[in-house]
Amino acid sequence: MNQIDLSGRTAVVTGGAQGIGLSIITRFLASGAKVSLWDQDASLLQETCAQLESQGAVHSVAVELTDSQAVAQATSETASALGGIDIFVNNAGIAGPTGPSWEYPLEDWQRVIDVDLNAVYYCCRAVVPIMREQDYGRIVNVASIAGKEGNPNAAAYSAAKAGVIALTKSIAKETADKNLSINCITPAAARTRIFDQISQQHIDYMLSKIPRGRFVQVEEIAAMVAWLVSEENSFTTGGVFDLSGGRATY
Repeated sequence: MNQIDLSGRTAVVTGGAQGIGLSIITRFLASGAKVSLWDQDASLLQETCAQLESQGAVHSVAVELTDSQAVAQATSETASALGGIDIFVNNAGIAGPTGPSWEYPLEDWQRVIDVDLNAVYYCCRAVVPIMREQDYGRIVNVASIAGKEGNPNAAAYSAAKAGVIALTKSIAKETADKNLSINCITPAAARTRIFDQISQQHIDYMLSKIPRGRFVQVEEIAAMVAWLVSEENSFTTGGVFDLSGGRATY
C-alpha cells in the first residue's frame, strides 16, 4: 500500500459506517488523518466507531443528509470538534429500485435524487465556505459510471450521479481561485450492502459491462480517494476519475 501523508488533516466521510465509506475512513486513519463519520444509522455508527478507535482519532455525527439544516449543524459541530475540516468525501448514497423509467415510483425517484444529489449539494454548500476561509480543502464526490453512461432500469440513480458530476465541475470552477481541489470518482459497482437494494438481474447486467470481469474492490476506491484528498493533488480540480474496470467510454 502506498503511503499517503494526511497527518494533521481533518476529514469527513458521509455514509462512513459501512462499505466504501468505511474503507475510505480506514485508509485515512492509516494515513494519519482525524476522521469524522457521518451516517444516518446511529446504532451502526456507534458500533463502527468502537471498532475504529484503536486506529486513530475518530469522531461521529448521526445526521440525515437530505435535511439541509441538519447538514449545516453537523458541519459546525464537526469543525468545532476537529478544529476545522480539510477533507470532505460525499460517499453516502442509495441505489433505489430497478425498473423502466415510465413505471418508476415517483416517491422512489424523489428519494434517490434527494440522497444521491441534493445531499451532496447540501454538504458542499456547508463545507466550501470553511475551506475557502482557510484557503485549503479537498472534496471528493462519489458519482458512478452510471452517471456517464446511464444504466437501463436505473434512471433515478443514473440521473442523480450525472448531476453529481456536473455539480463537481461547477463548484470546482467557482473555487479555483483558492487552494481547493474538488473532484469526483466514477466507480463501477462494488459488492457492498447496496447490492441488497438491487435485483440480481441488474447485478448481472452491471458485471457483464465490466471488461475486467469483476466488481471494483472498496480498497481500490479508497486508494484513489486517498491521493485525491492529499496535499499533492494541488492542481487538478473538476476532474472525473474513472474506476470502472475499462467500462468507461470517456
